[in-house]
Parts: sequence; structure tokens; C-alpha cells
Amino acid sequence: MRMPTSCGHASGGSRVLISRWRASRIATVHTSLPLRAFVFGTILLAAAASAQQPRPAAPVTPLTALDYIEIQQLLHRYAFALDTCSNNGYDYADLFTPDGVFYWGVGGRKSVGREQLAEAAGGGKGGCKKLQAASRENPIQTHVTLNPVIEASPEGAIGKSYLVYPGVQGITGDGTHTGHVGGYQDVYVKTAQGWRFKKRIHVFPPGIPGTYVFPADEPAPQTK
Repeated sequence: MRMPTSCGHASGGSRVLISRWRASRIATVHTSLPLRAFVFGTILLAAAASAQQPRPAAPVTPLTALDYIEIQQLLHRYAFALDTCSNNGYDYADLFTPDGVFYWGVGGRKSVGREQLAEAAGGGKGGCKKLQAASRENPIQTHVTLNPVIEASPEGAIGKSYLVYPGVQGITGDGTHTGHVGGYQDVYVKTAQGWRFKKRIHVFPPGIPGTYVFPADEPAPQTK
């Protein structure tokens, strides 16, 4: 809007027009500022409400009867591979995904990737030392996994179970290798080779398997 102009001195009518023009401009500015603030505030509230909306749950594929059987077989093979240190521990390591992780306890050490997992089984590139150290008087305490509970999950499946060391011919181990010593909590994924452990943790008492929250995924260490 242009301000009215006149040649020479402004007449009384012109002064009235100028005054009205100035008043309308001031009113427009005063009206537009609250309106802009209102619109901006509305946009912020809408963005905040959108951010607080829960994300849709990841799809979960139901497990088949064969899936349950294969995961149970994975649990059984785990105990045999660990107790016998077969293939220098690599049979145990190959039950995990390439970036699989075994947590030795809540807040404890962890073994990540094939080499570290083979070493966790007592083997690795240097051979299986625990078999060499075992004797009739000091046998390897065998693992027994009981009461497995397996459920479908976005990753594939999750599981929990009890862990028991029954002893060998009446000979028991130390306090962490005798009787009921807590259990395992697992994340399983289905690969081209079948079901594998993605994550497994030994949850010691008084902890309860199934209540632990796994940390975010991390890359496996590079092997040479």
C-alpha cells in the first residue's frame, strides 16, 4: 500500500488520509505478529505430537513346528560342542552367526566372532587345552540345558532356559559349575545354514533368564 502524496502543503483531507494510512499499517503489524506466533506454535505442537507417536511394531513371523525343533537341536549341539571342544572349539563357534556374541555374565567379559568363540569353548588356533587338562579326578563338567522357552521375535526368535551341571560320576565342579547355576538368555536368527545364536548370555542367580536387556549390536572383530 502506497502512502498518499500531494504537491505542496498537505491539505486537511490529506492529513486525515495519512493518519488513517499510518493507523492501518500499525494495526496490520500488531495483528500479524500474534498470528505468526500462533501459527508457529501450532506447527511446533504438531511436530512434537508426531514425534511422540509410538513407532509401529516390527513384524514378527510365527515359528513353525520345524523351527522349534531346529532351535532345540541348536541348544543340544551347543552343549555337546562346548563340553567336547570338538574341532578345536570351532564347532561351537559355528553355532553362532559370524558376528555372534557370548556374554559370560551380566557386566562380565564377552566373546565376539568366530575366533573368540572358539577360544571360549576352550579351543582356537592353539588347540583344545581343556581336554588336555581333564582327567578322571578332574573331569570337564558337562552342561545340561533344561526347560527351554522359545518365542518368535522381530529378529527371528528369542529363548531362555535353565543351566545345570549334574556332575560326572559323582564328581562335582566349583561353585559356578555345580547344580543349578542360573540359565541362558538367547537371540536366534535363521541363516542359510539354519538357526544360529546371534546373542547368548549366562545369567547367574539371583538374575532371571529372560529379563536381561542386550546392548545394541556391534561389529565383529576383523580376522586376519
